[in-house]
Amino acid sequence: MSRSILASVGLLAFVSASVATAQDAPAAAPAPQQAAADPAVPAPAGDQSGGLVVDVTGGISAPMPIAIPVMPTSAVVSTPAGSTDVLGRQLADIVTNDLRNSGLFTPLSAGQLRPITFPEVTAPGFDYWGSTGAQALVQGFIRANGDGNLTVGCYLYDVSSKAELTRTGFVVPPSDWRRAGHKCADMVYTRLTGEGAYFDSRVVYVSETGPKGHRIKRLAIMDQDGANHRFLTNGQSIVLTPRFAPNQQSIVYMSYLNNRPAIYVYDIGSGKQRLVVANANLTFAPRFSPDGRNILFSMAQAGNTDVYRVSSQGGTPQRLTNSPGIDTGGSYSPDGSKIVFESDRSGGQQIYVMNADGSNQQRISFGGGRYATPVWSPRGDLIAFTKLGGGFRIGIMSPSGGGEKLLTNDWQDEGPSWSPNGRVINFYRSGRGSGGKADLWSVDLTGVNERKIPTPLDGSDPAWGPLRP
Repeated sequence: MSRSILASVGLLAFVSASVATAQDAPAAAPAPQQAAADPAVPAPAGDQSGGLVVDVTGGISAPMPIAIPVMPTSAVVSTPAGSTDVLGRQLADIVTNDLRNSGLFTPLSAGQLRPITFPEVTAPGFDYWGSTGAQALVQGFIRANGDGNLTVGCYLYDVSSKAELTRTGFVVPPSDWRRAGHKCADMVYTRLTGEGAYFDSRVVYVSETGPKGHRIKRLAIMDQDGANHRFLTNGQSIVLTPRFAPNQQSIVYMSYLNNRPAIYVYDIGSGKQRLVVANANLTFAPRFSPDGRNILFSMAQAGNTDVYRVSSQGGTPQRLTNSPGIDTGGSYSPDGSKIVFESDRSGGQQIYVMNADGSNQQRISFGGGRYATPVWSPRGDLIAFTKLGGGFRIGIMSPSGGGEKLLTNDWQDEGPSWSPNGRVINFYRSGRGSGGKADLWSVDLTGVNERKIPTPLDGSDPAWGPLRP
């Protein structure tokens, strides 16, 4: 296993004299937690019961004030990622930006954030932070280890009750220091909201450049906040609809390689790609099953388009739908028992649900207009879709078709993809006219917290991956 987030180590064993002196360890620390026997398993954190919480619905209109000062270091040391004092500032920035972007928190401004010392990490100045109006306080530190790795600690406090709510720590190689910041933000977010984590995750998408009639489209991958961006393909062939495998080691997508649209799997580690279905027919809209063993896709054959399933290793496809017209856009429920897809069998694009073997196909969308690109939430409670009619908008509904709600209201929003915790949706927005750009955006389930995601070039077809291991 990679050492990129090796272990959560409770209060961290460096308070022991064997690895740190009294001068470089945080003072006034609670009793250390035992690290897990398996270094890949997180150790227990502090008491997480009761105390400060954020209302994930009402919190958007009244986000919680939170203080996130620069994370100090026990000694300024140069590392391949930069000096530890600079990294301490950047780690605080990552936590700040993640929590602000959630729409549920208002981080204090730089002018309200006084520097803290290393011993103060576990002995906060609650009186000062209370005077700033902060309700929650995040303090942490970074230290360079003798083996070349970095130790990052993160603590969450309730300012009013002057109590620690939870804590965590990570040992990471310098190349993965940003992940420790995202993990810290995830700890704060989950403790205060009760929602699942989602900051330590990645997005794969189609990077675009050139005029609308002649776009160069490349696979690209990045962290959910736009950092660590890199291109995976060179743009010599058009690529569309990339989707992560559950283990995040590969990506399935459609490519016009050799001017023939077909489905390929790209191995992220090796950079190699392989053809999934060797067939002369048009194949498109691929997506992995939750266990990674199968790939759903659509295939046009003899004037009809249906949803098929094939082993992720290739083989003979199995047809799951067989109705006149176009059936496409399959997405599994989280438990793999059902599939949501779109079909125009009723005369216009609508959303249908069927069992994983293709049986019991039932229409669930009955609102005005047309529906496309349905995708099941990782929580299983909602289905996101593109609503067509007077523009393209992102919406959600229950798996039974009830509770329809539109989250965006722009000219052309499409291609929803869920965050790992099922609370935020990525999509892409196209501008009007021949020169209109396509950009990546996100919106949460309230429809209020909408933001643009930074990319070097235009972007489309985003797919949000699971939490990283």
